Amino acid sequence: MKKIIIASNNDHKIGEIKEILSEFDFEILSLKEVNINIDVEETGSTFIDNAYIKASEIYKIADGNMVLADDSGLAVESLNGAPGVFSARFAGVHGDTKANNEKLLYLLEGASEHERKAKFICAMVLIVNVDKIIKVQGEVDGVITSEFIGDEGFGYDPLFYVEEYKKTFAQMNAEVKNAISHRGRALNKLKTELKDLV
Repeated sequence: MKKIIIASNNDHKIGEIKEILSEFDFEILSLKEVNINIDVEETGSTFIDNAYIKASEIYKIADGNMVLADDSGLAVESLNGAPGVFSARFAGVHGDTKANNEKLLYLLEGASEHERKAKFICAMVLIVNVDKIIKVQGEVDGVITSEFIGDEGFGYDPLFYVEEYKKTFAQMNAEVKNAISHRGRALNKLKTELKDLV
């Protein structure tokens, strides 16, 4: 069975990717599951840049297995696209979700709904081999709420409200979120490419 190594240690993200790609006959493994313990510095200026940097670094030590990396985040229109590629470390400490969310709420305090327009972006890079590299990107539009709503999901999910569903990502079950999320949309594009590899 072909293996795909996910260049991530984020359990939520890994779970979503495994779930969405479960129809394929690939063994999908996290870095932890293949005993790779390196932290790749994300120095790119775009999500695609960062995903490629992560994928290529892990591919060097992946024993010829395919490597999938993603970089995703939130872009708020009125904040000139911030937090953008700094989404995970918006408040200064990488992965401090509470602080990141609180900083976002603070910056948008008193903002109109129009100024709260945002989108989640997910860029994915799959290195199949040195000659075949697949790049895809998915996006979903929403509005940043003025308070935390919902208990599901992770990251900025409790603040990201999708008008069409009248819910934040944190109020949706995994099935609904995976169907419409930025990561779900990027993975659906990836699925089309993967069909040629099976």
